[in-house]
Amino acid sequence: MGEHRDPGEPMTDDVRSILVVAHAHRDETVRAAARVISALRDAGAQPVLASDDRDDLRAALPEFGDLAVLGVDVPVGDIELAIVLGGDGTILRAAELVRDGLAPVLGINMGHVGFLAEIERDDMDDAVRRAIARDYEVEERLALQVQVEDTGDRVIYETWALNEATVEKASRERMLEVVIEVDGRPLSSFGCDGVVISTPTGSTAYNFSAGGPVIWPTVEAIAVVPLSAHALFAEPLVVGPEHVVAIEVLERTNGVGILWCDGRRSHDLPPGARVVVRRSPRPVRLARLHPAAFTDRLVRKFRLPVDGWRGPAVPVTGYDTAVADA
Repeated sequence: MGEHRDPGEPMTDDVRSILVVAHAHRDETVRAAARVISALRDAGAQPVLASDDRDDLRAALPEFGDLAVLGVDVPVGDIELAIVLGGDGTILRAAELVRDGLAPVLGINMGHVGFLAEIERDDMDDAVRRAIARDYEVEERLALQVQVEDTGDRVIYETWALNEATVEKASRERMLEVVIEVDGRPLSSFGCDGVVISTPTGSTAYNFSAGGPVIWPTVEAIAVVPLSAHALFAEPLVVGPEHVVAIEVLERTNGVGILWCDGRRSHDLPPGARVVVRRSPRPVRLARLHPAAFTDRLVRKFRLPVDGWRGPAVPVTGYDTAVADA
């Protein structure tokens, strides 16, 4: 984990294509996108945008003229890196855009918490300079492969998730009746509002809000957290990445459920449907500029109280205090 890009690595003769993903409905984000696009062009790289982003930015920044469009002018396989200006939702969208390629995602937080973002907006110019110089490491994060099966065990829908796959009730007034299964064996059945199946990356998102554990990114595991379950045994579970978790919507359920993956992709779940979740063979690649400890990221993003900490007499091996605030 950690493919290093040397700043002195020889360039190819091909034009470097770098995807810029921006939620361009805020003036601040539009201005940031203009700076990134200008910096890329000045370095001889080709900025590429998704079609919706291109239309939004072209309306706000007509001086840039035509911009290359992902999937039209440049295939996803030719994208070297995705630079994302936004919060976690925009970063998840970028991961979806480059899913069929190998480009890592570099998040610049323009939102609030921005847990997936690598840096804050004040450090944007330096981040873009280092991205152009290929001065970053690539960190691979566990992703989920998600399949929906019908009552005949046929796969009728397939997708993936970086943060979580959530089985939820579709109607507020009705409870969802489910049974949890691990590796083909039933574990427990109960009525509930839903079940969250999370990666370590998503453990600080919906999983955390639902009472699930925070899992360090270096731990390969899958968390299973029932939502408002009517059961004696409905505590969060953590299983290894080699295990397969399934959530079956019982036939006696009065109504339908719905599957959500990363809050972006959904599919209806009629009674009898099964959602099967396993480790995806394809991880999500994140570009990292600073080898900061995950503990520091938790403290900074959640503003955790650490006043009064004395600290170890000798620095912990491998911990660089120069990047503690990164």
